[in-house]
Amino acid sequence: MGFGLLAPALTIMVLMLLLPVMALVMLSFWSQSGFDIDRSFTLENYWKLIEPSDEPTVWFGIPFYLKYPIPVILMIKSLVMSLVATIAVIGLAYPMAYFVAFRVRGNKAFWIILLTIPFWTSYLLRVFSWKIVLGFNGAINSGLMYLGLIDAPLEFLLYNPTAVIITLAHSWVAFAVLPIYVSLEKIDRSLLEAAADLGDSRWQRFWRITLPLSAPGTIAASLLVFIPTVGDYVTPTLVGGPGGTMIGSLVQLLFLRQDNAPLGSAVSIAMMLVIAVLVALLLWAIGYRKMRARRS
Repeated sequence: MGFGLLAPALTIMVLMLLLPVMALVMLSFWSQSGFDIDRSFTLENYWKLIEPSDEPTVWFGIPFYLKYPIPVILMIKSLVMSLVATIAVIGLAYPMAYFVAFRVRGNKAFWIILLTIPFWTSYLLRVFSWKIVLGFNGAINSGLMYLGLIDAPLEFLLYNPTAVIITLAHSWVAFAVLPIYVSLEKIDRSLLEAAADLGDSRWQRFWRITLPLSAPGTIAASLLVFIPTVGDYVTPTLVGGPGGTMIGSLVQLLFLRQDNAPLGSAVSIAMMLVIAVLVALLLWAIGYRKMRARRS
């Protein structure tokens, strides 16, 4: 009976997720010259990602002794930008979820619907809206010039990593609100009342009870935001410019412009493995901490 209930979901996961990933893995071991694909097994694509070089490429003071350092640099850059965007998302989503869970007494569904309003428009339109806001003649520059605070448009607002992070944070904040809200809503209010009776202040109750008990939802929200934003290429393409390029832009370039699907597949698989290792280390650290807490 249990497997029967899981069968539809497992079938969809296999068809929509596992098969495309298997196709990428298979394609990554092929080679391509022009429009001709050589289906013989080769590790050339993966070797290009780690092929050493005597001349280092310096990026932010870090030397990379690689012949083709761009994929590795973009991987690191994408991880850092996604991490910063995830922190910003959690910083925005947690107070919103906390307000609905603890301050709204009735009609919470109405507030949840309000928080999901950004989903009513497409992701592409939300990115374009930030391009209008941050643009040279956008809302911010026009407002500052109207107030006489600046004489010329600020050029650093758009086409840089900061613009990408701001856009990602706004576009994904609604995804983080719901899992955090569910965790906060499940907290037993009697624990907070007992802590208040024992003399804990509001901040002490938050740090000792609310925050630890809402950690599962916060971690789930973080992963829900971090994993997809690493491979995003729409936002970097529209608001990032050359300085805001991420690994997804490189994959799109290899697949659609350079007609090198095997190398693009290898870069995609490598990025997936890096993310999988990071997530596995995070889950292991959480489990290890829980085990030590139980023993103590």
